[in-house]
Amino acid sequence: MKKTLTSLTIVSTAAALMAGCAAPQTTGQGVGAGAAIGALAGAAIGQAAGKDTKSTLIGAAAGAALGAGGGYVWSTRMQQQKVAMEQVAQGTPVQVVQTTDNRLRINIPADASFAVGSAVLNPNMYPILDRLAQTLLQNPAATVAITGHTDSTGTDAINNPLSINRANAARNYLVSRGVPAARISTAGMGSTQPVASNATEAGRAQNRRVEIIVAETVPVQ
Repeated sequence: MKKTLTSLTIVSTAAALMAGCAAPQTTGQGVGAGAAIGALAGAAIGQAAGKDTKSTLIGAAAGAALGAGGGYVWSTRMQQQKVAMEQVAQGTPVQVVQTTDNRLRINIPADASFAVGSAVLNPNMYPILDRLAQTLLQNPAATVAITGHTDSTGTDAINNPLSINRANAARNYLVSRGVPAARISTAGMGSTQPVASNATEAGRAQNRRVEIIVAETVPVQ
């Protein structure tokens, strides 16, 4: 009970701090503060739920991303990237959307980009990644986060490395096309972040995916 009360206190404090930062941020410092507060809230929520250290760290990471919301800009170059990716994705299962916090999300179904259980890119994804690399080179202010996801079939011992290896395969391809590796981060979430029910084949197919997030942050003043 003491642990739960302490965690809830942290959540309340973090929430109050976040409310104080609710106005749109216009500087890099503001974005950093929001991320830090978000991380505090995310970690506390993980603790309050009685999760282990790994879950707390995941909560902190998610909270940091949430706290940094509003720190992204939708520039002319971002819009051009979106249009270019929509054009090359036509006729494919790849989805291209602008997120509510002004980032570009490219959702690539794993079934279309990798063989079952493999982290080797299918050639049919080359045109998508080639065009993405071109747009990134035209927008040097943009950074990329690539995250691999699996369904719940199989064990974590299989799914976790498979998800990160697939994310790394996409990164390595972009790097081979001239995008600096320092601009790209990768992560593997295994089956921990489903977007549909794993009870059906259609849902599992949606959960097997590689998500590429392109973002341009507010510059530090």
